[in-house]
Amino acid sequence: MRKLRKVHVAALLALAGGAVFIAIAARSQSRDALRYIVQDECVPHWQQEKNPSPCDSVVVSEMPREFDGYALLPDIRGGAHFLLIPVTTISGIESPQLLQPQAINYFALAWQARDRLTARLGHGAPREDIGLAVNSRQHRSQDQLHIHIECLSATTYAGLQQAADHLSAHEWTPIELAKSQYAATRVMGEDLASTNPFMLLAKSVPEAAQDMGSFTLLVAGMQFRDGPGFAMVAGKDVPGAESLLDPACRVGNRAASH
Repeated sequence: MRKLRKVHVAALLALAGGAVFIAIAARSQSRDALRYIVQDECVPHWQQEKNPSPCDSVVVSEMPREFDGYALLPDIRGGAHFLLIPVTTISGIESPQLLQPQAINYFALAWQARDRLTARLGHGAPREDIGLAVNSRQHRSQDQLHIHIECLSATTYAGLQQAADHLSAHEWTPIELAKSQYAATRVMGEDLASTNPFMLLAKSVPEAAQDMGSFTLLVAGMQFRDGPGFAMVAGKDVPGAESLLDPACRVGNRAASH
């Protein structure tokens, strides 16, 4: 089966080229298209040719552990939108691997990769414009974990800024975003090196550990009164957090609109 899959992938590449293949694969009926792209194309290309195409980049350990390695893939819809995808097979937010002590902090890596948006935007973006999102099981189209790296939508940005002074580091505060009810907490720090959002969600939200697949998670950069940090927004049985982002980054135009 794997050989047949590779033959099919190779034929598509030969006929259509790498960029078009991404569109074909992602628009197909397969919920494993992202996994195929990373495992069958990006990683082999990087290992053999030091060319991660069709991914933007691939990072793999020379002596990989079970959870080592990830790729950054431009979203096929264009705009300032990248996906961070583990090299190993991890279906999504419900995967037990994400809560193991040795698990890679993929959100921390996604935050580090936010500079990829600069080339697409033609300018930098302040931390409070950037969001990282993972959809719930019922609101995703792919069964390979992927973290969306984009700007926040203008309404999400406004909602978080309005709620900023009310967010606590010790509890989750109800918040309405895009006409849906979520809950938010805050984490202080320039980066996510000491906070794994998956683990924080599982440990601090009732029922989350037993039903992670029903939750969606947004990590938004913030500049609080007392320093830089993040708003972590979670919701159960609500629209996926990807809907709170905007690849056109219209939030970056807010200064010009006032």
